[in-house]
Amino acid sequence: MTLIIAEAGVNHNGDILLAHKLIDAAVKAGADIVKFQTFKASNLASESAPKAAYQILLTEKEESQKKMLKNLELSEENYYELIKHCKEENIEFLTTAFDLESLSIINKFHLKRFKIPSGELTNYPYLKEIGSLGLPIILSTGMARLDEIREAIDVLNEFGTSIEDLTILHCTTEYPAPFKDVNLNAMRTIHKTFGTNVGYSDHTLGIEVPIAAVALGAKVIEKHITLDKNMNGPDHQASLEPWEFKNMIESIRNIEISFGDGIKKPANSEIKNLSIVRKSLFAKKHIKKGELFTEENLTTKRPGNGINPMKWPKIIGTLSSKDFKPDEAIN
Repeated sequence: MTLIIAEAGVNHNGDILLAHKLIDAAVKAGADIVKFQTFKASNLASESAPKAAYQILLTEKEESQKKMLKNLELSEENYYELIKHCKEENIEFLTTAFDLESLSIINKFHLKRFKIPSGELTNYPYLKEIGSLGLPIILSTGMARLDEIREAIDVLNEFGTSIEDLTILHCTTEYPAPFKDVNLNAMRTIHKTFGTNVGYSDHTLGIEVPIAAVALGAKVIEKHITLDKNMNGPDHQASLEPWEFKNMIESIRNIEISFGDGIKKPANSEIKNLSIVRKSLFAKKHIKKGELFTEENLTTKRPGNGINPMKWPKIIGTLSSKDFKPDEAIN
């Protein structure tokens, strides 16, 4: 089954109570994992780092990126609260570290896996450290070229992460991402090029693209979740509200069921319709005993519980063994 990550991210707005509510929302929606973001604003952004256009639009225009991030930090103690909550609700807790200090912190959480965000794809010291920690890694590749992905994989491999323990997510780093820029087929290119499991981290509006990604082979889907798209904050607008997230997961699970075993054969549910929908050989007009069957006196009609019309060439030119009335099945 596809692993579904509900990306709570920073949609808690720095409020631990909101963070707990996001866990509850992810559980009710049916997600496998709820994921947060761990960072120290002072380590992540310099004073001069500008905000992205979407961040300027959705947050205080005058504040710096660093100040915005500072307002979205959670403490180490907060994360232990959230981990406990996740265990109680039987959902996997995951958080992405955005700097080396935060990576050291989350390594104490005994996670099942690590997630590398797109912005750290070219961060050699970060890749070196996370690659040496001995856990499976999910790698997001927003803004990346294939050669940059290859270089990141090489670093991870060099320091201990095997290809078998790596899942690569295609991603478009814009909030929301325009449909014309999704390039979902690039996910298949990644799989073909590197042979890893692949998935998709989605920033589009709606649920169509993640569902399509699963149909194209995604093993992991990551999507932002929010309690309310109208809340202040950089990521709410490109997130799904709980009811939408639930609809997305239900659609994905239906798609998975529909894959089947790949063997082309009548499905159990359609066998009963075979004789109703298919046809048999019927008399088109009166046919006397000893008369030749011809294309003029034979036809095909429903139901299909008589002679298969595929035997038409063998029947034509043979002698009738009895009289047939018009519209009578040949037997």
